[in-house]
Amino acid sequence: MGRELTGVPSRDFYDRPVLVVARDLLGTTVRHGPVALRVTEVEAYGGTDDPASHAFRGPTPRSRVMFGPPGHAYVYFVYGMHWCFNVVCGPEGTAAAVLVRAGAVVRSVPAEQTRAAWRVASGPGRFARVLGVDGGFTGTDLAGSGPVTVHTGVPVAEAQVGRGPRIGIRVGLDLAYRLWVLDEPSVSRVRPPRPRLD
Repeated sequence: MGRELTGVPSRDFYDRPVLVVARDLLGTTVRHGPVALRVTEVEAYGGTDDPASHAFRGPTPRSRVMFGPPGHAYVYFVYGMHWCFNVVCGPEGTAAAVLVRAGAVVRSVPAEQTRAAWRVASGPGRFARVLGVDGGFTGTDLAGSGPVTVHTGVPVAEAQVGRGPRIGIRVGLDLAYRLWVLDEPSVSRVRPPRPRLD
């Protein structure tokens, strides 16, 4: 387990274009208390130039943290039931963020031991639940000594990276902003779209 919890990247790691950060987050390890998850799937959201981003229409009380300095957490509630963990990136003011969609458990998750480890953190809602984060963690400094930290982890070779459209959105479907580790069982299962009955 020591290999997964290596150094904490500096602020410069996050102060780069959203797709670059998204790619490099694959293989990193996110830690909160006794739980550590190796990131296996992410989605990039480009800010005010991305119609699928929460920041598309400018700052709101919910999305304001996205406009702040990079390297902080953005955790939001969706569908009235799930928290989603995001990493703010890019230069301050660009409002870009990377949604972490899935992770592989590399440290114990006592409350989930009855379930298969590779399914525990599959999907953004499960990832946040297993990590133990909610809206109170929005603004947490991921590059500091806060309760949630991102560690360099084990790099993922380019040949192991899959790319495709994001899941569960209605706009920006032409963008290959979802990245994942190929042949990794914790990655979301993408169902083919259902045909429309006219």
